[in-house]
Amino acid sequence: MHDQNTNHSAAWMNFTYASFALSAAMMAGGIFFMDAGFAAKGFYSMAAIMLVHTSITLTKTLRDNQEAGRLINKIEDAKTEKLLMDISRKDSE
Repeated sequence: MHDQNTNHSAAWMNFTYASFALSAAMMAGGIFFMDAGFAAKGFYSMAAIMLVHTSITLTKTLRDNQEAGRLINKIEDAKTEKLLMDISRKDSE
């Protein structure tokens, strides 16, 4: 397993923030100018907010699981290395 550099450039961060802001504005504009009643617009607004919220939550959960797996793998690798070192020392005695 190799460690990946997760530092993103400022340009990429700005792009992602701008993309999110633009998509949220387009969704809000689409709902606002939709030819529907207030109740329908409210329903679509709540659905859009819930979709954004659950997308963020799902992304965070997947990332947390991956990070936890990395930590467990590092601990297992350290235990294996220590065991091999102990065996190597006993063989050299």
